[in-house]
Formats: sequence, structure tokens, C-alpha cells
Amino acid sequence: MTDVLAWTIERRLELAKRAELLRKELGELETEVARLEAAEVVFGQWAEATDGGRRPPGIVSPEPEPEPEPEPEPAVVTVGPGAGGMRVVPDRVEGMGLEVLTSEYRRIMEIVAGADGPVMAKDVALGLGREASPAKIEPVRGQLRKLADRGWLSRTASGRYLPR
Repeated sequence: MTDVLAWTIERRLELAKRAELLRKELGELETEVARLEAAEVVFGQWAEATDGGRRPPGIVSPEPEPEPEPEPEPAVVTVGPGAGGMRVVPDRVEGMGLEVLTSEYRRIMEIVAGADGPVMAKDVALGLGREASPAKIEPVRGQLRKLADRGWLSRTASGRYLPR
């Protein structure tokens, strides 16, 4: 009888140690997830500010560039979202319609509005006809976050999106 009691105590202590290690590992994983989410936001802002990651004007390249040839007269530019410093996704104000968004963002809004409930970035990517790979889903996640940040969509605590 004493052996069973001793085994039970040892087993309980062993499992308590293991549970503590797992709690510590879970805490580390949650910290890493939070850091990656922050990096995702920063990278999204950087990509938006640098026109999708292209080199912004004013940054010196490591190689000297040849002297540019004189440019011909500039062509007439039509103003649209993303032109001349305009935001691709403007802040939403009361009475503003989807026509101010680009066609891709309008399509995303239609997919979210047509869903039965909150949607994940993966669902929207599939609705856009993209693969279900992280490389195709992450840009859509950034677009959804941008729409939510600017008042077009609501983001749930679980990272799903709803129309406002």
C-alpha cells in the first residue's frame, strides 16, 4: 500500500514539473506570436509607405546610378486611389460608398459582406481565387487589417472580419 502512495506522489510531482515546463513554453510561444504580429503590422506599414516594398525616393542605393536622360514632357495623369500620395484605402466616413475603393478592395468587401459570419483571411483569399498557401494569404490578411484599421471592417478578437 505504501508503494502505491509513494508512486502516486512521485507521479504527481513529475506531472506538476512537466506542466510548469509546458506553461513556460506556452508563454514563450505567445510572446513570439505577439512579436510576429507586431512585425506584421510594421512591415505592412512599411510596404504601404514604400509603394509595396519598392525603394522609396530619397534612399541612396549602394551603386551610383548613371546620369538620367532628360525626360520628355510628362503625360497627363488621372487621379485615382494610390496616385499622388493618396491612400489606397481612405478612412471611412459616414455616407462614403465602396466606389472610393480600388476594385480589389471592393471585391474583398463583397466577399466579407456575402459571408454568413466572420471570415478569416484564408476564406477571403480563396474567394479571390488564390491558393491557400501562406504566401497568398498573408497579403490578403494585410489588406483586411488595413480595411479594419480605416473603419471599413470590424475585426474580432480571434482575427476574423465582419462588415461594419
